[in-house]
Amino acid sequence: MNKDTINKKEIDKFSKLADEWWDPEGKFKPLHNFNPLRISYIKENIIKTFNLQEKDKILSGVKILDIGCGGGLLCEPMARLGAEVHGIDVVEKNIKVASLHAKKMNLDIKYRHISAEDLLREKTSFDVILNMEVIEHVENPGFFIEICSNLLNSGGLMFCSTINKNLKSYLFAILGAEYVMQWLPKGTHDWNKFIKPNELKKLFLNSGLKVKDTRGFVFNPISWGWQLSKSDFTVNYTVCATK
Repeated sequence: MNKDTINKKEIDKFSKLADEWWDPEGKFKPLHNFNPLRISYIKENIIKTFNLQEKDKILSGVKILDIGCGGGLLCEPMARLGAEVHGIDVVEKNIKVASLHAKKMNLDIKYRHISAEDLLREKTSFDVILNMEVIEHVENPGFFIEICSNLLNSGGLMFCSTINKNLKSYLFAILGAEYVMQWLPKGTHDWNKFIKPNELKKLFLNSGLKVKDTRGFVFNPISWGWQLSKSDFTVNYTVCATK
C-alpha cells in the first residue's frame, strides 16, 4: 500500500472552487443547505458522549479537528459553540479562504495547510474528529481512517459522512446533483470512490474504533430540506464511532 492519503487530482479540483465556499448560492450551495443538520447531529452526540452541561458555550473544553475543513463551514459553528477548533486541508487555497473568513468573523480557529498523516507525526491528539464528505476524495481510505484513529483521544468521537455505493447513489449524487439539478460542478464525485456503510464500519473496526451510530442524511423534495433517517442509508449517510 502506498502510505499516502493525498489525491493530487482532487486538490486541483477543489483549488478551482475555493473562492466559492462562503457563497450560499454558489457551487457549495448543497453544503450550506446540508450544514444545519450536520451541526445538530455532531453537537448532540458530543454533548451526550462527554456528558456536557447546558451553558452558553456548551462545547467549551472540547478539542475538535476538522479534516478536509474546506472553507470552514463546520469549523465556525463549532467554534461559536465554544470548542477549541483545528481545521486542516491539503488544499492551500481552502486554508487561506477559511482563515480570512474566520478573522472577519472574529473567531479563533487554528487553520493549517497540512495532511492528516503529517499532523500525526507531531504527536498531537483530539477529543473529536470530523471527516465530513472527505473519505471519498482521499487515497487509501483504510490508511486514512487508521491515521484518524491515531489522532483521536481514548474515549473520543469520530464522525465520518460520505456517499453509499449503489445504483441509487449514482443516479442521485452524480447524475441528479451534478448533471440534472447542477447543484455541484460536473466531476465533483467519482462513483468508484464511494463506499458502502458495512465497508466503512469494517475500516473503523480495523482501526480500533467502535461504531456507535449510523444515520442517513435524506433529502426531502417536498420540504426541500434534509432529514436524519435511522434506516435510509442509500445515498448520504454518516457514521459516529468512539475509541
